[in-house]
Formats: sequence, C-alpha cells, structure tokens
Amino acid sequence: MSSATPGRSPGPLPPDPEAALDALAPRLPSPLTEVVDERFARHGVRLLLKRDDLIHPDLVGNKWRKLVPTLRTALRDGPRTLLTFGGAYSNHLRATAAAGRLLGLSTIGVVRGEELADRPLNDSLARCVADGMRLRFVTRAEYRRRDDPEWTDRLHDLFGPFLLVPEGGSNAAAVRGAAELGRELRGAADVVAVACGTGGTLAGLAAGLARGQRAVGFAVLRGGFLAGEVERLQRAAFGGRRGSWTVEDRFHCGGFARTTADLEAFARDFSARHGLPDLDRVYVAKTLYGLSVLAGEGAFAPGTSVAAVVTG
Repeated sequence: MSSATPGRSPGPLPPDPEAALDALAPRLPSPLTEVVDERFARHGVRLLLKRDDLIHPDLVGNKWRKLVPTLRTALRDGPRTLLTFGGAYSNHLRATAAAGRLLGLSTIGVVRGEELADRPLNDSLARCVADGMRLRFVTRAEYRRRDDPEWTDRLHDLFGPFLLVPEGGSNAAAVRGAAELGRELRGAADVVAVACGTGGTLAGLAAGLARGQRAVGFAVLRGGFLAGEVERLQRAAFGGRRGSWTVEDRFHCGGFARTTADLEAFARDFSARHGLPDLDRVYVAKTLYGLSVLAGEGAFAPGTSVAAVVTG
C-alpha cells in the first residue's frame, strides 16, 4: 500500500448526536415536482422529478439515505472512524468525508489507483481532504480485495478500529435506509427510475414502494452484473427479493463516467429547458436520457406516470 494523505482525529461529539444527524436533512421528504417535456408528453407519459439532490448540499440524494444507518451506529456505539472505498471521482467518498466533518467523525478513504498518490489531487479528492478524510491509495489488485476479510484485517492493523462502509455505501443497513425513498413515493407514480452503481439504492427503493408500483434501475457501469447484486443486497437486508424491479443495461454510455455526444446534448437541453442545475453525467443524465428513449420505444403505456430520482 502506498502512503496516505494526513487525516484528522474525530472532533467533539454534538451534545445530542441523534438530533444533530436528523437536523442535517431538513428537506425530507424531498420535493416531488412534475415537469412537462414533449419527449414524454407526446407518448402520454407524465414525468416527475424526485429532488433528492436538495436534501443537503454536501450529503445529497441516495448517499444521505444509505449512510444514515451507519452514521447512527458510529455516533451511538462507535467506533467514531469510518473507512470506505472509491475511485478518484467517487461521490460516495465525498459524501462520507462531508458527513465526518459535519458530525465530528474521522474518515478514511481507500482509493483505487496507487499511481494517483504522486499526482495533484483532483477536485473530488481535494474536497475529501479538505473535509478531513485520510486517503490511502492502493493498487488495483489490492482494491479488488476490498471484500476480503484477510485484507481488511490489514487495514485494521494500519488504522485501528473503524466501521467499514462498502464501496458505494451499499450494505444491508444502507438498503434498509434507502427503503424510505420508496415509502416517500408510494402512490406518487407508476414507475420510479434511479441510476445504479452498486445497486443498494434500487434494492431499498423497490422494497419501499407500494404494490403495483415498479422500479427501474439504470446501470452506469458495464458488465451486466447489477441484477445479481440487487438480489444479493435484498436477501441480506430483507431475507429475500422485495418489490417489482428491473435493471436497464443499455444506457451506461460506455461505462462509469463515460459519455456520448447524444448524452451531452440531452443533458444540456434538459437542464436549460426545465431550469435545472447542470445534470450530473455519471448518474442522473443517463437515467433521464434512458427514460426518454424508453418512452419513445413505447415502453410505457399512455397515462403512465414516471418519477425519476435526481440523486445529485
């Protein structure tokens, strides 16, 4: 393992940690707004946006929902250090670092790519460091062992006690946290769509929806592995498959953080047309673009209402 950036010790706990955690997200349930877009309207489809990006400026969307159970455990029972994994542009690393700063927890990010240790930090990793996260750069071979208990024992030897948060934050506790998103959307739409990296949000969302609603996850990575991961996570969280859900593998645009000219044009147009901030290309833009293609293909019957989760 390569050398790490310096971190910081945990700050003082808030007088009431549970109340402090709840106060971080005053915009819950997050807003649900309808937008009129001809790419959907001409096929008789209503489009709604679930604005999870407005939950908190640093802990947006599914990152907040998935981290909350682990944050409660750290504040209540300890240890007060979180260790997690991500790539150089990981939103999950940024959210974990921000949560640590806001709640007085120390954070460690294990970053894929040993070569990055000798390069200037990109904006994403620099933000993590500014929020107090200690970064440990590892080789890609080591990173593939992130679920290997023998390897994570070595991390305990290096850093001492910590709560381990998996890549993307997706574990059984996170899935149960994400189920609240589904409960907020009960009865609000026929179909609910969300971008998927590790599958935890889709697993929880589908479980929280009401009977008759279905969830669609838009994979942002290649490989076709996501459906199996969602099933595994639902078994871990609930003991078996829950809800009605499917995974769309056609709209990753070449893989994680990859884009295409069509995606770029769609994202710019959608933001300008509806007065939204620039759409995140890694997750949100791919979901909305994919939905527009599906609507044009007749995947949704006239009269269908579709809610897209804007994760930020």
